[in-house]
Amino acid sequence: MSAGQPKQPRYNFGLLETPSTGLSSGLVPASTTTVGQQTSTSMGSSRSSTEGPASGPYGRRSSVTGSSSFGATPRLRAPAAQPGTARSFGSTSSSHRTPGSRRTPHSATGASSATPGVPLTANIIALVEGRGLARGEIGMATIDLKRPELIISQFSDSQTYVKTMTKINILQPIEIIMPNTACENGNMTKLFKLISDNFNSTNISTVQRKYFNETKGLQYVRQLCVPEFNSIEMEVASKYYSLACTAALLKYVEFIQNVVYAPNSLKILFRGSEQCTMIDASTARNLELLQNARDPKSQHTLFGAMNFTKTAAGARLTRANILQPPCDLETISMRLDCVAELTDNEELFYNLQSVVSRFLDVDHLLSVCVQIPKQETVKTAESKITNIIYLKHTLELVEPLQAALKDCENQLFKAYYNTLADPRFGLIMEKIQTVIHDDTRYQRGSLNMRTQKCFAVRPNINGLLDVARRTYTEIVDDIAEMIRQLGEKYNLPLRTGYNSFRGFFIQLVHGPKDGPMPDKLPDCFIKRVKVKSSLSFTTTDLIKMNDRIRESLNEIYLMTNVVVSELLNEVRDQIGCLYKLTETVATLDMLVSFAHACTLGNYVRPDFTDTLAVKQGRHPILDKISMEPPVANNTYASEGSNFVIVTGPNMSGKSTYLKQIALLQIMAQAGSYVPAEYGSFRVADQIFSRIGSDDDIETNASTFMLEMREVNYIVQNATNNSLIIIDELGRGTSNEEGVGLCHAICEYLLSLKAFTFFATHFLELTSLDSLYPNVENYHFEVLRTFSEVGNCHKISYTHVLSKGHTEEKHYGLQLAEVSTLPSPVVQEAKKIAAEITQQKKLNQTCSTESRQQRAVFRLATRLMQAARNSRLDEDSLREYLKSLKKQYETDCQPVEE
Repeated sequence: MSAGQPKQPRYNFGLLETPSTGLSSGLVPASTTTVGQQTSTSMGSSRSSTEGPASGPYGRRSSVTGSSSFGATPRLRAPAAQPGTARSFGSTSSSHRTPGSRRTPHSATGASSATPGVPLTANIIALVEGRGLARGEIGMATIDLKRPELIISQFSDSQTYVKTMTKINILQPIEIIMPNTACENGNMTKLFKLISDNFNSTNISTVQRKYFNETKGLQYVRQLCVPEFNSIEMEVASKYYSLACTAALLKYVEFIQNVVYAPNSLKILFRGSEQCTMIDASTARNLELLQNARDPKSQHTLFGAMNFTKTAAGARLTRANILQPPCDLETISMRLDCVAELTDNEELFYNLQSVVSRFLDVDHLLSVCVQIPKQETVKTAESKITNIIYLKHTLELVEPLQAALKDCENQLFKAYYNTLADPRFGLIMEKIQTVIHDDTRYQRGSLNMRTQKCFAVRPNINGLLDVARRTYTEIVDDIAEMIRQLGEKYNLPLRTGYNSFRGFFIQLVHGPKDGPMPDKLPDCFIKRVKVKSSLSFTTTDLIKMNDRIRESLNEIYLMTNVVVSELLNEVRDQIGCLYKLTETVATLDMLVSFAHACTLGNYVRPDFTDTLAVKQGRHPILDKISMEPPVANNTYASEGSNFVIVTGPNMSGKSTYLKQIALLQIMAQAGSYVPAEYGSFRVADQIFSRIGSDDDIETNASTFMLEMREVNYIVQNATNNSLIIIDELGRGTSNEEGVGLCHAICEYLLSLKAFTFFATHFLELTSLDSLYPNVENYHFEVLRTFSEVGNCHKISYTHVLSKGHTEEKHYGLQLAEVSTLPSPVVQEAKKIAAEITQQKKLNQTCSTESRQQRAVFRLATRLMQAARNSRLDEDSLREYLKSLKKQYETDCQPVEE
């Protein structure tokens, strides 16, 4: 692209075409410059307390030249804006990538890694970190250009910036804005480098520090927030870093994306990092929460197994709850109560599903209703008319949705019923009906919608508009008559066709009864296109008539726009109720989806106690995609036995079992039923995983180095309420070092009360249960059969979990035996392995004292657990206590040789 060419729009949200900020380059529209220059003076005059000294240019290749003012017109040079460059507004900019790192151009349609089944977002994030003593204090502001919702966050993060990286991973932004002081003079801050390395398909833009101004941010909050959410002002008044991000983000969106929001129209929320379970990006990838490891487009993920939503907002909410499940017990219980009522009340379920499925994307509709275009064009006019029709369609669904919730018993459903009774829905509808025709409806098909838009406004409101519509109708009638006459003239079965690209055209459809397609058509039929059994073409007269229709349509749209703009201005005062409608529809859609998933499989409602106990649990993804039901297994962990070691041969099911535990935990905390006969869970504040043994060429990290990084992350961040799954640790180094490291890491994790499930091939670790009373050993059973064909023993997998460690020895050699390895090699390996085994000392039986201590510990924890959570009657409790006594006596008995 040459420097003189205009930019290609990145987004087209119906109201305006926003210029790209990262990959394409060109000139910023003159209208943007005017607004920017007017506002930059006031912004530039007040400097934030978080502001640093004015910075000089950074880097080697400048993509922005000219004035350093945010409001002035920058001159962009096309060759400089390449993938891998971070744009800077207010100062010069260059590549913010470390040498050797890769970066792929992000898609112009949304997030860098899309989730199948979820509408793409257009999130832009502004991010700032405190300096000096405030280092680690993070301010963040996020806005989705397709949803009028501004989310403000401020939180304290660790040195590894876990919370920040997790939030960015969940939001999947198309662009991240940071102050230029984060990469001054070629020196990147630790946070800037982390983001650059981990999100290499996301544009990073730097803005002068003075635009991170908390005073201006608070002004924006007061000016733009919907009255229903204005309590946010008190909540964020002292959150200086988040307010600074708000100011920079909204200024950037206004200047670069050309988006201006109407006063009192934005939903503004403050979200810290509380009340949610943290799941890091690596764990989300390992557990295949959103993306299948083998096929990124596959629906074989947890999201695919749980998502039966009917709306875009419902799909987004489901995705967010899988990545960050709530850890507030009241919220979880309320959701489970709703799912229970939906599964018990079939009529409620089908009524809600039917009404919710008719809703359009209310978030997107709201977004274009509150955005004000800087200049009116035919395109923005057409978009406004479309959205007022969508708004009318949405409001017509409020009454049937409220009727579906009328007889509900759950408190959440009752709250939504009251929300839908808001009189403002009726007021907006009345205002729309005074201007918009009663028969105007949302319809599928471009021609149908075009007709609806043309005749949306009632007659006799604008005389010139009525004349233009009559003209349009006459031209359409003339086209139909002309095609009919051509059919009679040439004795051909001609029909009128239409699509949004060609306009009206002539169609010749030839069925099997009509004989062969004519070999030659009259010369007046031009631009012929054959698709299967139909032939489409046009004529010069038809092309001219299409041009006349377009001119007539433009007049209609511009005149209709005047009426619709006035209507939208009147409606905006009442728009707060639509935000509540959006939340209601999204939540109801997600809950109906959970109930739908529950009815398809044999799911059970989970309980929440201080114990993790799952009876006959199944892997939720395998449960959905397998032709035969997967093998079910039990899971148990409590305060007295919080460390579980799982052993077993290769391919016996260890990794699948560990993933199953974490997936069931996420499902339960999201408010869904789980695939099991019984499920009890402890609310987890964080979920960690260490799975896989790949290396990373990009960061020059070996398999072992990656293992150590991931384990270090777990060790530094795990708490007493965490859930940890570790699969195959220490395999990237020698056997002795691997066992030593595993033993040391296990001992550290044993000092916490976190529930840890540790799968390993190091059988030396199974002796930990004799040292620590809270360690349990489990293994996957296998059956050994003798094969006469190969004259050797073969292993058949049961995938059944049993107590104790595996008794199988040298199962790796047995797998090698059935592979294509030469027989002499396998026999020699067996011989060497047997010699090494003989040299090792036998495990010593534990002493009487340690055995007694272990028995006392187990008895005490079981008694405490029964006292806290028991629901047994008196007789059953007496029997349970007798069984505990018997078990205690058994544990204290000396083990016979």
